[in-house]
Amino acid sequence: MCGIVGYTGREDASPVLLDGLRRLEYRGYDSAGIVVAQGGTFTLAKSSGHVARLDELTRGGRDLPGNIGLGHTRWATHGQPTDTNAHPHISDGGKIAVVHNGIIENYARLREFLRSKGMSFQSQTDTEVATNLIAYFYAESGDILSAVASAARRMEGSYALGIMCEDMPGTLIATRRENPLVLGFGDGCNYLASDVAAILLHTRRVIRLADFEIAALTADSVTLYTGELDKLEREPETIEWDVSAAEKGGYEHFMIKEIMEQPEVVRKTLSPRIRNGEIILDGAEITDEYIRALSRIYIVACGSASYAGVVGKYSIEKLARIPAEVVFASEFRYCDPVLNANTLVICVSQSGTTADTIAAMREAKARGAKVLSIVNVVGSTIAEESDWTLYTWAGPEICVASTKGYSTQLALLYVLALRFARAKNTLSDAQFSEAVAALLVLPDKMEETLGLREELQYLASQYFSRDDMYYIGRGTDYALCLEACLKLKEISYIHSEAFAAGEMKHGPIALINRERETLVVAVATNRGLVDKTVSNIIELCSRGARVITVTTQSARTVIEGNDDIRGETVAVSDFYEAFLPSLAIIPLQFFAYYTALALGRDIDKPRNLAKSVTVE
Repeated sequence: MCGIVGYTGREDASPVLLDGLRRLEYRGYDSAGIVVAQGGTFTLAKSSGHVARLDELTRGGRDLPGNIGLGHTRWATHGQPTDTNAHPHISDGGKIAVVHNGIIENYARLREFLRSKGMSFQSQTDTEVATNLIAYFYAESGDILSAVASAARRMEGSYALGIMCEDMPGTLIATRRENPLVLGFGDGCNYLASDVAAILLHTRRVIRLADFEIAALTADSVTLYTGELDKLEREPETIEWDVSAAEKGGYEHFMIKEIMEQPEVVRKTLSPRIRNGEIILDGAEITDEYIRALSRIYIVACGSASYAGVVGKYSIEKLARIPAEVVFASEFRYCDPVLNANTLVICVSQSGTTADTIAAMREAKARGAKVLSIVNVVGSTIAEESDWTLYTWAGPEICVASTKGYSTQLALLYVLALRFARAKNTLSDAQFSEAVAALLVLPDKMEETLGLREELQYLASQYFSRDDMYYIGRGTDYALCLEACLKLKEISYIHSEAFAAGEMKHGPIALINRERETLVVAVATNRGLVDKTVSNIIELCSRGARVITVTTQSARTVIEGNDDIRGETVAVSDFYEAFLPSLAIIPLQFFAYYTALALGRDIDKPRNLAKSVTVE
């Protein structure tokens, strides 16, 4: 849930580290720090707050000369976001410097062990425990690789570690478990980072470190080892997307850029999976026999990915007639799910490193179920450990609040629903062809929907000062409300809740306040449910609510022609109903964005949140 960057080479390390931290700040921004070595001596700078404060503190890195260093931007888990708790941490005795992503679950026990050996601690963090543990084993062996391997065997939990040793000037050490870490290859320099975005300006040639592997980097070499310190050989891969994909490109925020990119990335996600009118699951060659034998599907995910899963549940059940259930990954292990060889678990995660989803995936496999993952990051833990993997090809998503990640996940869930339907013959040839044709034009329809941007900007300017907002819908419209409500909460900090429209009268309608004209956003795109949702809207308006209704062009006249409805209407194009959520979510994303903008929020880096949640 934090960002790591490291450099060893012939240039000054500090400017490289600070630039990398700025590019990683979406992963954590409670505090930041860098450590640089010159002639084997560590120089450390760290501070609470954003990377800009660290940059100012070090005068752009000029106060920390040296050709090797590590940087870290933190989202606090152990200890408050203070200067002392910020990374990097220096060991008792000053020999070892460490940056760390993840959580050392047995840190309390290890800290007591190290204290019994006379070691002292300055911070509240589990990272300082890892630092001193490595220092303890280094004092015993005099070999940093052996010390790292010994410490790794004793640490429980998840970690990505960048390590420097004063006795090995010019060398960075890296190891990981269930947290991403990549090694970058330069000319007379080498890099490590928790995300390729940090180093893409300098290189596209990378190796993704696997669990328990250890790497030693100098300016001229990168050497890989197993956890038992046997040497490994692996060729670097080339990252296809360029640095501009991780830049704002003239937009004020990454979020609005990523909203506008959705048609393009959905097209990239869909086009390889539709050939000659058929669905092709590259990376998931599931047989018809397996699909026909399925008795149940679990969709397991967290946050926005889980709400994409709710839409996917409706699509799979409607098109393929397979029972599907959505379970939060954080709850999956504890609800004692019924799993067997005829159960498919679909794990959805943008990063592929979401800790709860990793744990759920492993639980599913241990109980005999097959796992299909939908992820964006190639080579991530979930992608590597799943039976089948489908990549979303969304490119880097920098804003903490997901938009294009969510939309590409939706697109792949549609693809899966159609693949299952084809295997089970639940659609006629004509119906299947109609659905595939709709998928092919979906990106164009999304492009058209982006034209609602100014309309939603105006509506946000009228309602941004509300203390509370509520969302209602039925069926897939309710699923959309869950995601839209989350977006508003994440970036505007306005209290909001989403309800199934029919449930309003069973309690939540008490929240409607006539004097304050409580704002409700209603989603009504399902043709067979529009009339029922309109009835719920009228119930709310009669009690003083003001309602923004997101609907289709054909239903717009029904809503606007009703004198009992107080509010405004936003209409998307009529389209193939199972895929309408991909259109209707766009105005809801715009509304959340412009509401947060009007409130002056830090949209790309909302408080208390991190992009990749790699701890439970």
